[in-house]
Amino acid sequence: MALFLSTFEKPIDKKGRVSVPPQFRTALGPQEFHGIVAYPSFINAAVEACGYDRIVQLSESIETFDPFSEERDAFATAILAECQQLAFDPEGRVMLSRRLMDIAGLEDRVVFVGKGRTFELWQPDRFADHQTAARDIALAQRGRLRMDPGGRRAAAQPSAILPAGGGNGAGGGDA
Repeated sequence: MALFLSTFEKPIDKKGRVSVPPQFRTALGPQEFHGIVAYPSFINAAVEACGYDRIVQLSESIETFDPFSEERDAFATAILAECQQLAFDPEGRVMLSRRLMDIAGLEDRVVFVGKGRTFELWQPDRFADHQTAARDIALAQRGRLRMDPGGRRAAAQPSAILPAGGGNGAGGGDA
């Protein structure tokens, strides 16, 4: 499975083509589809992207629902129906559709943001604001992230979670 790390800013040409960072192309490795799969982010004003193998995993997960359930239909519609397969050209570029560019507010530049098994495409100013806010949230919640000696994530520590508004001043936390 691919692991996307780091952040890269790239130009978008007048035809909507952008070069996917070489580090991301390398992380994709050999896959059934030579390119990326992109779709609107559920969380951010950005486009989320990944390799074809990740979409296969999501599809398999969706198929575990009752085939006629509203939940299965909702996930299939919200994820799979929104996916766009963007093939690499010989230079490692993909062609962004107008729809994807509009979703992320892209014009002439894009920021590729590695997020582990996926990455996002952001308008540079939007990402700068998001990055600042995300860092603030991560700093406030840093006590929740624990790793055991084997490198696997351990259970979150509920006592480290502060209520909205900073808590009542009692107990742990950094002051």
